Amino acid sequence: QVRLVESGGGLVQAGGSLRLSCVASGRSLSDHGMGWFRQAPEKEREFVAGVSRGAYKTDYVDSVKGRFTISRDSAKNTVYLQMNSLKPDDTAVYYCAARLVGTVDRRISEYFYWGQGTQVTVSS
Repeated sequence: QVRLVESGGGLVQAGGSLRLSCVASGRSLSDHGMGWFRQAPEKEREFVAGVSRGAYKTDYVDSVKGRFTISRDSAKNTVYLQMNSLKPDDTAVYYCAARLVGTVDRRISEYFYWGQGTQVTVSS
């Protein structure tokens, strides 16, 4: 049974930074594509960033390009999302997810394992 646990969320002022972590247990996810998604109140869950196995490829939604960085540490079975220059529009619950294959994908339906989420609130 794979379990994903996110941490690192919190309350931050606009312009600030946070680093989210997603630790996997139950099996190694080094060969899996990983993604971060977010869901704001009354909005649909959306793709934020993804990383392939081996971190050969990354992908970002346009609204976070240049501000967020996704990375992974296979030895720690952990994926990170470094978030800089945060804006109030970034406020959401952030979810970590894992695919069954190693490539990156933006579609929610392509992710098999999901964490419970961590709240990020950016004040203006």
